[in-house]
Amino acid sequence: MACLHDHDCADHNCSSDWSLFKHIDLPKVSALNEAVTGSVKSVFKPWEQRLNSSEGHLESNEGDPELIVFIPFTADVKIKSIAIVGGADGTSPSRMRVFVNRDGIDFSDAQSMQAIQEWDLAENLQGVLEYQTRYSRFQSVGNITLHFPDNFGADTTQIQYIGLKGEATQMKRDVVANIVYEIMPNPSDHKTQAETGGGFSHVE
Repeated sequence: MACLHDHDCADHNCSSDWSLFKHIDLPKVSALNEAVTGSVKSVFKPWEQRLNSSEGHLESNEGDPELIVFIPFTADVKIKSIAIVGGADGTSPSRMRVFVNRDGIDFSDAQSMQAIQEWDLAENLQGVLEYQTRYSRFQSVGNITLHFPDNFGADTTQIQYIGLKGEATQMKRDVVANIVYEIMPNPSDHKTQAETGGGFSHVE
């Protein structure tokens, strides 16, 4: 279900409300069937820049409108809504299918697997539409895969912006483990300090 803003975003600071942009692990974002390798990273930006295409856009290969976008996060998140701004002249994606916490999905997997949720998309050229998730299914999300199987009739699919709203729930486990290690030193470190009388040393 699409949600059309019913207020003036200039007065409500939509750019920061629930934005997950800062929690996206951008260097690890990837796409399948992108015409220009790495161009998928350009569609993730702050909300207020969603219509700015100066940094490029994501486009599928000629004659094949299907796209898959893999989005990992630096923290586990809950996702409330997804916004997609597509291209003009029929290049906007017309459908979106979503998979949660599934690594390495290719087109064969996407076509055979049951998505956690699917949407029929509108041509959202002005960036005023958001698609609400079934929130209970989008808890503790470490990564999300978006499958765009078709568009509105063009030879290629173009995406200018992908925006995710929700909240972070916790840091990744490996990050937490490192922090715990820093805060709670190894008992052998205390022994070294007591025996030598030297300062505390960190053991890698």
